[in-house]
Amino acid sequence: MSWEFIVVRLLVVAVLATASYHLRPFQLSNFSSVLLGTAVGLFFVMFELRLEKTSLKRLIGAAIGSILGILGALMISQLLNFTSIDRASLSFIHVSLLILMAYVGLTLGATKGDLLNLAALGGLFPGETQKKNPYKILDTSVIIDGRIADVCETGFVEGVLVIPQFVLRELQLIADSSDSLKRNRGRRGLDILQRIQKMSGPKVQIVEDDFPHVRAVDLKLIELAKLYEGKIVTNDFNLNKVAQLQGLPVLNVNELANALKPAVLPGEAMRVFILKEGKEYNQGVAYLDDGTMVVVDNARKMISKTIDISVTSVLQTTAGRMIFGKFDERVRVETAEPVASKA
Repeated sequence: MSWEFIVVRLLVVAVLATASYHLRPFQLSNFSSVLLGTAVGLFFVMFELRLEKTSLKRLIGAAIGSILGILGALMISQLLNFTSIDRASLSFIHVSLLILMAYVGLTLGATKGDLLNLAALGGLFPGETQKKNPYKILDTSVIIDGRIADVCETGFVEGVLVIPQFVLRELQLIADSSDSLKRNRGRRGLDILQRIQKMSGPKVQIVEDDFPHVRAVDLKLIELAKLYEGKIVTNDFNLNKVAQLQGLPVLNVNELANALKPAVLPGEAMRVFILKEGKEYNQGVAYLDDGTMVVVDNARKMISKTIDISVTSVLQTTAGRMIFGKFDERVRVETAEPVASKA
């Protein structure tokens, strides 16, 4: 915040306090008038600071909603003038109705302002049309998984991360479960959300939108994605398929993790630590640092040893990747600690 704005805001408060002191509204004392003017000035400054953080879409929606609310209040007030209500009561009803309709229009307009399509105004707001916040809606599984926080820290996630209130309720139910495993998973999810909120990169927005006619949480997420025109972030296989069937974009953390694994081609050499025997005859099993399973032929006798193998094939599935290799007994064997794999 620059010092110029601070000076202007202090001047606004001082002018209102001075004007209130000289005008003495509501026949207040001098001291009470100064307090009233200062309070009004501080309210204006706080209101202005709040508006700074509001998007243009919400401001336009709030303005349109309040105008429509005031017009509706005026129309109803004209009809009430033909009634036999006494003047004092009618004046109170007029004022109350005007405040109510303006308030309802303001809040509803601001809430639904994000749904406005400013591009339809013919480029009247070019900066706002180019800067579109892509909404990314997080489901319960990806929050508990925790890897989304690591991805956010890298700066690859842009836009707004939307956390539905019904997802928070599901997380809380899991965190309050009597089962210790579920309870730990739920608490981990809540910790992950707090971690993301403290980051300076992505903006986290908790929304109250709900769909009472839909019972399943996954289906609620799909309806919310349609409403916000956003992408669902998940690692749930079934939710991924259902969303894709309905034409909704999905960001699957498991697919991202598989895509980032280094490529391995048949014929390449690789050094692995044989951890255990495989299911088939004379097979050994190793694991890379990223958790990829490596199945090695002729390596059953090499358990607890680091060996060099030759990659024969790579199997890529939606669940992950498997590497198949072959051990040549004529190659030197080491008994050192595991280099490229862990238990």
